[in-house]
Amino acid sequence: MPMQGISEVELSYFELQAYVGTTKHMGGLKATEELLALCPIDGDAYVLDVGCGADATACYLAKKYGCRVMGVDLLESMIARSSERARRESVADRAEFRVADAQDLPFEDALFDLVIGESVITFIEDKGKAVSECVRVTKPGGYVGLNEETWMKTPVPAELVEFVSRTWGGAKPETPDGWAALLEGAGLRDVVVRTHRFSALREASQIRRYSFGDLARMLYRTVSLYTGSPAFRRYMKGRRSLPRNIWDYLGYGIYVGRK
Repeated sequence: MPMQGISEVELSYFELQAYVGTTKHMGGLKATEELLALCPIDGDAYVLDVGCGADATACYLAKKYGCRVMGVDLLESMIARSSERARRESVADRAEFRVADAQDLPFEDALFDLVIGESVITFIEDKGKAVSECVRVTKPGGYVGLNEETWMKTPVPAELVEFVSRTWGGAKPETPDGWAALLEGAGLRDVVVRTHRFSALREASQIRRYSFGDLARMLYRTVSLYTGSPAFRRYMKGRRSLPRNIWDYLGYGIYVGRK
């Protein structure tokens, strides 16, 4: 995606991630490792990564476990970045990507051994439909695992709800009970819930998801965008500071259930 392709209208949370080539979720790589530890997986598994973004997890899965991975995302720009990464990391034979909506997955029933989503369902209005789709395409006995932004205490001040939604692409977190109810309501059993408050140390593990070359490309694209786009500078200025009490309320949770 060339820099001139980022117009003022396209300065959105997700388009910017696609341009820079990064995918973010709370907890970084440590959260991904915790999620996968709760989901039995081996080299014979077929895994669906819903909302794969610019991809780090799908390639990580293909390299660590030798399994097949299908990654889907709404944005063509994300899928382009994911395909680039798979070729660069020599896992294109095991990691495939396509444009798809989490609320209407283009796959047959009971196809995947494991379906995961990291900071994805948080952004979907009809969360129940998206979770039900994840369950539909999972094999009996298979697992659905989510890492999602979570309200750690309630009631949440209205100004924080508005800030989170406006700043992070329309995010609408649930409470731990709310996320668990979504999984159970979609037919999953033995639901495991693990919640975490914000931790700078865990967030720092995000960097371990990327190679030195990845980080250099991200830095170059970010600096180029900042120096070349007044719209981007305005965008970043509006997101420079966080409400002082945000981490009192906002954290994330690992939610895993078996079909």
